[in-house]
Amino acid sequence: MASTIAIRATTTRMIDLFRLLTWLSPAYPVGGFSYSHGLEMAVEEGAVSDRAALQSYIETVLLAGTGRVDAALLVAAHRGDRLDDVVDLAQAWRGTAETALEATQQGGSFASITCAAWPEPRFAAFAARHHGRLTHAVAFGAAAGWHGIALRPALVGWLSGFAASLVSAGVRLVPLGQTDGQRVTAALFPIIEAAADAAEAADLDTLGTAAPMLDQFSLRHETQYTRLFRS
Repeated sequence: MASTIAIRATTTRMIDLFRLLTWLSPAYPVGGFSYSHGLEMAVEEGAVSDRAALQSYIETVLLAGTGRVDAALLVAAHRGDRLDDVVDLAQAWRGTAETALEATQQGGSFASITCAAWPEPRFAAFAARHHGRLTHAVAFGAAAGWHGIALRPALVGWLSGFAASLVSAGVRLVPLGQTDGQRVTAALFPIIEAAADAAEAADLDTLGTAAPMLDQFSLRHETQYTRLFRS
């Protein structure tokens, strides 16, 4: 019998856990390390200058910004609800050119490597039908659903990976020590749980965000003179 573990009353096979951890690993070549989601501009302008400010920035992203929208889209993609509409919604919900690039470049890279290393015919057909248009959250959710990975671990895992990428960018930009970075990561767990709860309960027809300064930082980043990141 295959080994299993229990996650929030969800039974997860070890192969599913292995697959999920692989997809979320920094070694999985999606390119997340090259994006800061506007954080580079926030640091440049002094809005994020210490550990507390970094944590607050990421919390806002997760609860009121892109994390709120993308987590809900991931849930819909995992459930197979209105998949083509979900792709269109994900395209429409990009507030700036750089956040669109951030989402679709990682989505395309994820789809490409996943089709090659973890072939699944339904996901391959979906990725081919929407070549160049898949955001990371939608591609990840659809792949997890078709590969039989339970929703909650996939959702919390994706949100954790998104948050970890921003923590890593903040550690480099502020700069902060690695210990402070891990303190931020640890403090974000209840925020990630809350974001996951909200995503599972979300209605795509009424979904929205309320964090205009995040888009402002992203817009201004497009003309920032010295940049380490693509967003």
